[in-house]
Amino acid sequence: MTFGIVGLGLMGGSFAKSLKHNGLSRTVYGFDHNKRHQEEAIKLGLVDELVNIETIKICDVIILAIPVDGIISIMTDLEDISINTTIIDLGSTKEDIVKNIPNTIRKNFIAAHPMTGTEKNGPKAAFDSLYIDKIVVLCDLEDNGELHIKRARNIFENMKMKIIYMGSKEHDIHACYMSHLPHAISYALANTVMDHETPREIITLAAGGFRDMSRIAKSSPHMWKDIFRQNRSNLLESIEIFEDNMTRMKQMLKDEDYDGLSKWMKKANSLHDIL
Repeated sequence: MTFGIVGLGLMGGSFAKSLKHNGLSRTVYGFDHNKRHQEEAIKLGLVDELVNIETIKICDVIILAIPVDGIISIMTDLEDISINTTIIDLGSTKEDIVKNIPNTIRKNFIAAHPMTGTEKNGPKAAFDSLYIDKIVVLCDLEDNGELHIKRARNIFENMKMKIIYMGSKEHDIHACYMSHLPHAISYALANTVMDHETPREIITLAAGGFRDMSRIAKSSPHMWKDIFRQNRSNLLESIEIFEDNMTRMKQMLKDEDYDGLSKWMKKANSLHDIL
């Protein structure tokens, strides 16, 4: 099959490397508005050729590895594709994307979310094992054509991913708690330190715990602004629940209720029994 990848950063570049590594592609074409990404993708051999959208449209499979707002924007450019062309988006939110798919390409369009990534971005961040042993969520497949479902399953299975199925609304709720809220908390933690009078002095004491929790605050603000916007209602609800827990902890400290605090923390420990 021929693949056209729109967006040649971490996700798109790693997808291209995985396709080549697993022998899934005859040719991988690439498209990216960013000139530096174009140059790096060719230099690194991520794609065989840089092309325009018209060439991308005649590929067997189109991969949309761009920010979630960009996925919605590009849909109108793809309305005249062949009935045999499969589109797979890799966006972190799903409900708004699914709602905006034009009827003419609804059967072609596989709404997917690979649950993987790093805080790094750009073609240089790409690596061929990013998707191995990771979960990919496929949403609302009841509206897809059988050819496109089989094709998507084959691609992800050969990339050694674990496939699970979910409604787009349900996906956005779950992804909020497992990904979007943690990113929001990480940004808040980083800004809490930056708002201190002497952030550089504090950073000298940074150890594993702080580095682990603040690492994802290095993620692209442009990309995460779009994700937060599209999943706004779920994120607001999760932040309120998080704030309730912080308020409860704050009150236990004020009351010097250390037994209560210990029980509260033990409840948190039990999360890892099901992870």
